Amino acid sequence: MYRIVARSFGGSKRFLHKGFCSTAGQQASNFTACQSSHSHEQNGKPSLSSDPKQCDVAIVGGGMVGMALACSLATSPLTEKLNVVIIDSNPALQNKNLINSDDPPDARVSTVTPATISFFKDVGAWDYVEQHRHAYFDTMQVWDYTGLGYTRYKARDVNKEVLGCVVENKVLLSALLSRIQNMKTLTSIYPSKLATMKLNVSSASKEDGTVGEACPHKQLAKLELSDGSSLYTKLVVGADGGKSRVRELAGLRTTGWSYSQNAIICTVEHSKENHCAWQRFLPSGPIALLPIGDTFSNIVWTMTPKEASDFKSMTEDEFVVAVNHALDYGYGPHPGSSNIFPWLRLDAASSVNEAFEIPPKVVKLSSERMMFPLSLMHAKDYAAKRVVLVGDAAHTVHPLAGQGVNLGFGDAMALSRIISEGIAVGSDIGEVPLLKRYETDRKAANLAMMAILDGFQKAYSVDFGPLNILRAAAFHGAQYIKPLKKSIIAYASGEQKFPFFL
Repeated sequence: MYRIVARSFGGSKRFLHKGFCSTAGQQASNFTACQSSHSHEQNGKPSLSSDPKQCDVAIVGGGMVGMALACSLATSPLTEKLNVVIIDSNPALQNKNLINSDDPPDARVSTVTPATISFFKDVGAWDYVEQHRHAYFDTMQVWDYTGLGYTRYKARDVNKEVLGCVVENKVLLSALLSRIQNMKTLTSIYPSKLATMKLNVSSASKEDGTVGEACPHKQLAKLELSDGSSLYTKLVVGADGGKSRVRELAGLRTTGWSYSQNAIICTVEHSKENHCAWQRFLPSGPIALLPIGDTFSNIVWTMTPKEASDFKSMTEDEFVVAVNHALDYGYGPHPGSSNIFPWLRLDAASSVNEAFEIPPKVVKLSSERMMFPLSLMHAKDYAAKRVVLVGDAAHTVHPLAGQGVNLGFGDAMALSRIISEGIAVGSDIGEVPLLKRYETDRKAANLAMMAILDGFQKAYSVDFGPLNILRAAAFHGAQYIKPLKKSIIAYASGEQKFPFFL
């Protein structure tokens, strides 16, 4: 039989929360209530059942954001009894141990904010992260190639212990997956892909036109999967990335543009441990050096496609030299050698702690160099009847502030809350008015962050004297005007929903 990847808890029975059908005694056995319609085998191969199954929520995409939503639903009192299906063909989701501690850090990492950390703690997944490689940081330094300005953010500026934590994506995903596997939950994973989607299909009507048993929720979405199976669901969640199949099938339009930039990401090693997040704006784009634990750091370097191709094809030694050049005197002087705003100065007591520092030298390249194009995309609508988008399916942003995945986790938190509120008052979780409440909540916050990141990208795409001075003034303001600095930190950490000027 085509097995569902999920943890079994004996043969105990649990009733569905707001079950679909009115048949008395309708029950759900652990992880099988929303099982794939492969119910028979012929010659060792799965054959299709003529009776597709039903579930409450079908999450298309088992990446970090989709898994976070499933985990949140499974740990909330009002939604823990929902039948949730995760549809994803990634074979890694069938493996209970995604992490090999002997491997060097993967190049794909995320900088999670204190708000995201709190979310992981709430769903019981953060302990797993802390048992694996991660790196908290309490200081961040940002400067540009002109040498006209810089700013240093410290957690103590807002009475916090940390500004964030850098974690490998596979650790975050494994933490959420492990949490789901170790709970008594009605969550299952279908190792397949979404092929087609039909919205508002009556589940009481069979394919041959005959009428089946009466159900109170007749207008459901029907999902047909690439392996030939199908299921009905109240709500389809598109968590399947920037090229979302759900968004395409639902006809939800997008707007956006390419930045004509590529990013190179990789893992590097130092001679000593790095505890600070560093970012320098260069003529072609920013370079970030992020701690990842032990003596390792992660590089995210934005540049033109031609430069990216050249840097990717360099020898390892040449690339290490180029990285150190970009983080030191390359392209321009260190800040402090020319102070064009003398009236903005720190007192002697604090100047030592706030002085510009040079990042630690990179001594070795420890992973392959990955390259990917950068773009901005935003869905004009996040929700329609029985369909809703989260994460990169709804929005993609420039990686210069590492906010993309945090926006996605914010979507997961908000949608889980809205679904809980809908269940509390007896609403159909797939109805547009309820889903539009989620859209209203998240669209404003996402657009605000997208506008800021896009503005930064455009402001640093031009090397022009007067503009350089304006940028330097912004750096100095962020460095020396304490209320402004506190507001920037609070917003970037997720504790403040909108920037200070909104």
